[in-house]
Amino acid sequence: MNEVKLGRQNLLGTNVATQIAVVVRDIDKAIDAYSELLGVPKPNVIITDPDAGRDVYRGKSTRAQAKLAFFELGQVSLELIEPVGTDSVWYEVLAEKGEGVHHIAFNIQGTGEVTASLADHGMPVIQQGHYTGGMYTYVDSEAKLGVMLELLENFDAGE
Repeated sequence: MNEVKLGRQNLLGTNVATQIAVVVRDIDKAIDAYSELLGVPKPNVIITDPDAGRDVYRGKSTRAQAKLAFFELGQVSLELIEPVGTDSVWYEVLAEKGEGVHHIAFNIQGTGEVTASLADHGMPVIQQGHYTGGMYTYVDSEAKLGVMLELLENFDAGE
């Protein structure tokens, strides 16, 4: 990875982006367009499990669900997101802004510490949940950064 030496005020503990995500209305149409543009095979569509558990959106329990597709582009993956239902930050962004960049993601360690530090800097958690082997957290960073951040923490098998 092309990580640059971290400064003393790095709030994430990393400066290597791992993902850029685009929210879309029609994931199949978007997959076709990106596959043609990039000259790569079409990725499979994954539908998130609303029963994966413990997802929270704006402080309330949610069964947030989305269709996802990932294009692996070296260090960074391109994630396409089509919301399923309305109770999620994915739908919120699509409804308010239309299709476009949803977030930039970073793999981190210590979600609790990182989110507390970001909240202290005016970037509170919007949505948080789990996936097999880890958890994701979206923080409200648009006012400060112009884009939402996603924090991804992958757990060891024992956690």
